Amino acid sequence: MTKMPPLLSVEKALAHVTAGLTPTGFEVVPIAHARGRVLARDLAAERDQPAAATSAMDGYAVRGADVGALPVTLKLIGAAPAGHAFAGKVGPGQAVRIFTGGTMPAGADAVVIQENTKTGDGTVSIVDGGAETRYVRPRGLDFSAGQVLLETGKRLQPRHVALAAAMNFGEVTVWRRPRIGILATGDELASPGTAGPGDIAASNTYGLMGLVEAMGGTALNLGIARDTKAALDEAFDSATGLDLLVTIGGASVGEYDLVAQVLGPRGLDLDFWRIAMRPGKPLMHGTFADASGKATRFIGLPGNPVSSLVCGQVFLKPMLTALVGETARKSPLLRARLAVDLAANDRRQDYMRTTLEAGPDGLVATPFARQDSSMLSNFSRADGFVVRPPHAPAAKAGTIVDVLPIDV
Repeated sequence: MTKMPPLLSVEKALAHVTAGLTPTGFEVVPIAHARGRVLARDLAAERDQPAAATSAMDGYAVRGADVGALPVTLKLIGAAPAGHAFAGKVGPGQAVRIFTGGTMPAGADAVVIQENTKTGDGTVSIVDGGAETRYVRPRGLDFSAGQVLLETGKRLQPRHVALAAAMNFGEVTVWRRPRIGILATGDELASPGTAGPGDIAASNTYGLMGLVEAMGGTALNLGIARDTKAALDEAFDSATGLDLLVTIGGASVGEYDLVAQVLGPRGLDLDFWRIAMRPGKPLMHGTFADASGKATRFIGLPGNPVSSLVCGQVFLKPMLTALVGETARKSPLLRARLAVDLAANDRRQDYMRTTLEAGPDGLVATPFARQDSSMLSNFSRADGFVVRPPHAPAAKAGTIVDVLPIDV
């Protein structure tokens, strides 16, 4: 009888699965397609912003020395709407009509807002308020040419894309999207929309595909492999050119859990397959040689829906963060007060689905009463997981606990 290895802690398992993972190349994409991508090169501004001093208000560009005493009437010599600079120079006793974003004409150093003026025939009278230098945006107010504003490893959200465009980048260099194969296993599975009596809809595949795509990878659905060595062999033959293979089910030690058996002749190097976690104890990690001989990383997730998706949040997300080249995030754990009592925990780190609400003293966590690892309805309503360390003592309502938020 094979001796069971000890359960690996979540922290050690996480260190194992992320060790050595790096991006797999870069590509150049148009700025219009950059949202959600991760920068592979620093972006330094190619220009000053604004490129010249501009007006922050609609009004009149003047010389401050001309409006020290009010009222005063100045001669209008032209206009400077945004995008159309005035070519002349403002001299003593002169003013230029200017609009928000318009370039300040030479000779002018202040703006009088239009609410404080009256216009005449070719003149403008300043009757109140005076000139304001605060209505002038100096050249380079926002940023200067050469200034690094977006760094390698930054995931570009819409606001970052806007900044890159303002920096005058029409395209950016980003890390390539990793190719992630997802293979479900099990005789009990059927594609959604086709499940009949006795079948289980293969929901895990689509939840994990969504996670991969949300994190910036390319998810490849490798289908459902039946519980036979021949079916798994055929499925693994198609798992080529991947940066990571994710299998679902078959990670335990049951008679029909064949993943490790079939990968054995393919150069399987099994790192671990049991972790001290609930849900998700049967989790495999290692490498194998694909049909082309390429060494390929794989992670085998448990088949129960919640177990699979919790492991996706805890392990697959950090793996994807590394593969897409994103700068490692700080611990995402939140702190919240329990709304209910919890019993003492056993030797496995527990991830309890919970809702979160704002309370008078911060967040309040209410774990679902039933934490069955097959119940996706609770998972879909959860805001995060109350994380209970191994052997955590019983906790009363009001106790502060760690919560891992579900943000993807």
